[in-house]
Amino acid sequence: MIVLAFYVALFVGCYFVVKLVRSQMDARRDFTSLKTVTFGDESAVTPDRIASVLSVVCLFFIWGAFTNSVLVPLHVPGPYSGDVEFTYTAETSDGESADATVFIRVYGRDEEEGDPPEIDEGDGLALNDAGSAGAWGSVLIRAPRNDPGAEGDDGYGIVAINGEPIATNETVRVDNGTVTLTQRGSLNFTPTAGMQMQPIWLPAPEAIWFRLKEIWTDGYQNSTLLEHLWASLFRVLGGFFFGALVGIPLGYAMGLSGWFRGWFDPIVEFMRPVPPLALIPLVIIWFGIFETGKIVLLFLAALWIMTIAARAGVAGVNISKIHAAYSLGASKGQILWHVIVPNSLPEIFTGARVAMGVCWGTVVAAELVAATQGAGMMIIAASRFQLTDIVILGIILIGIIGFGIDILMRAAENWLVPWKGKS
Repeated sequence: MIVLAFYVALFVGCYFVVKLVRSQMDARRDFTSLKTVTFGDESAVTPDRIASVLSVVCLFFIWGAFTNSVLVPLHVPGPYSGDVEFTYTAETSDGESADATVFIRVYGRDEEEGDPPEIDEGDGLALNDAGSAGAWGSVLIRAPRNDPGAEGDDGYGIVAINGEPIATNETVRVDNGTVTLTQRGSLNFTPTAGMQMQPIWLPAPEAIWFRLKEIWTDGYQNSTLLEHLWASLFRVLGGFFFGALVGIPLGYAMGLSGWFRGWFDPIVEFMRPVPPLALIPLVIIWFGIFETGKIVLLFLAALWIMTIAARAGVAGVNISKIHAAYSLGASKGQILWHVIVPNSLPEIFTGARVAMGVCWGTVVAAELVAATQGAGMMIIAASRFQLTDIVILGIILIGIIGFGIDILMRAAENWLVPWKGKS
């Protein structure tokens, strides 16, 4: 929630700052600026490149701020490091009580944990104690083993921390941490964690960069980085190609023929909500664990999306264009080629972009089974050893490649379908 609130605050702040700066500049003079009504006009909505750049910068800033990155000047409060002390009150069964002080040395995230501080134990029923803990860690102070008052006294117990009453499984906040009384009567001290993420959860950006250089040079799991990426890309493109090759003609047939619609509609609507991951066991049984099975799984991930996109494209053709073509003496083949196909291409391109994203999401699961190369295989192998930096690196690379493919598809759509959005 803190990260989300931080992101929303940055979004709102950047929006108003950019709007204020633009209001001081000369008004834009283009076709869209001459329109009197733009709300609801999709052609008047173009990506604001300044917003795109600021979005990436803000995400990077948030990432660095919450991971103590050296690339970001400002950071959220991190875990506490330094010396902490608190006092506990121990009480025996006959009502006699004594106080003792616990000294804790908390080592920072980049420091090696060493010995606890040297102390004077003192004397009496309760003795002073010491311990050490690392950032995001904790330390257990076994007072019943240390205190002479606990020897042979089943009624011995700790009743207060810094004068505040405490009972079993209760937690008391002290300076720079919390103390919990365990069921065995020991004290568990946990230093303040702050708002920064542990490296095992989210490494800093520079850690990802160093890992990228390492894998680029030395490879990972007996394959270079390019071999991993090419293996995944080949599977995705192969599955998408065959899915589009079958799905688009099937969608056209369902959009143009009542017989085809009735015959294939139950199959398509039945398979459409079934996630591709649920088909993995069946695909393995039918096609094996090698490349054929992986491409078939990606083929099924793209097939139903492309079929529905082509069918929706046919259904979205303006009927007045069909009537106009018939009135000019066009045949069914001419109507299909010159009216239906051009007007359905925008829907098909939209479906292709969605299908490509689904294929990229499915390839990670497809590479779970007997894969020796692939970005998904790299992510899965790294997760077994809690190598979060490699996991995040694989996710970023998949996202970059997928985004690049999407940009190419949008460029192809603008080139091949310049009439999109125009009646």
